[in-house]
Amino acid sequence: MTEDARVRADVALAAARAGAAVAESRFRTGIDVETKDGKTDVVTQADRDAQTAVVDAIRDEFDADAIVGEEDDELKSVPEEGPAWVVDPIDGTNNYVSGMRFWATSVAAVVDGEPVAAATVAPALGDTYVVGPEGARRNGDAIAVSEEADPERLVAVPTIWWDFDRRDEYAAACTAAVERFGDVRRFGCAQLALASVAEGAVGGTYTNVAANPWDTIAGVQLVREAGGRVTDVYGDRWRHDSRGLVASNGAVHEDVLAAAQAAEAVRSDEDAA
Repeated sequence: MTEDARVRADVALAAARAGAAVAESRFRTGIDVETKDGKTDVVTQADRDAQTAVVDAIRDEFDADAIVGEEDDELKSVPEEGPAWVVDPIDGTNNYVSGMRFWATSVAAVVDGEPVAAATVAPALGDTYVVGPEGARRNGDAIAVSEEADPERLVAVPTIWWDFDRRDEYAAACTAAVERFGDVRRFGCAQLALASVAEGAVGGTYTNVAANPWDTIAGVQLVREAGGRVTDVYGDRWRHDSRGLVASNGAVHEDVLAAAQAAEAVRSDEDAA
């Protein structure tokens, strides 16, 4: 599997670069914006064209593999058997259309539902993250999670969208982090939040929301290979179909998990009401 994983890591990188190049060429050009399921659920033609570029690059090497993607008619769930690719052409589209630099193109390779390689390219930031047989790397250099064990010296990052009818959960998640960590950030791009954990820039990122696989799988594998820990909101090992996502450097995982569980407690109380 090592050689196959190396090939898949190379293809993931080439495909992510192809999609990112398309997205970057439209960045800050006044591109038209459409909404999907809500006011903040936006999409552009750049998303669709970037995904096409990613899929074409994958098909050049792995024509028969399943592809899971955010846009168009690709699969929306990860197959439990066989090889597949998980694509997010622009993670952080709200940032993208606002002219903010925190967006990325991510491609993950999975086999039997488990990630084996991935790449995340953030062209506006000049950063490329790759995870494969050689471990987790940024711009070619090995990265690792922070070794800091004191949460008050670290930043926590709430991630994934809490919609307008779930703002009490969002507030609970932020309050719990403010009470435990030195500071709180929100990037608006889950893949870059996960990459930030992997490179040791933040202590953890978390949500109680059931996240889409294209928003998470590449970054989850990056965190794991960088020495971090990733669970669901209950503290069990994270999978692509898990509820919630809690990623940390490992040393402060219980504190990050507590922030996610604070939001989940609000949801549970409302469901019981």
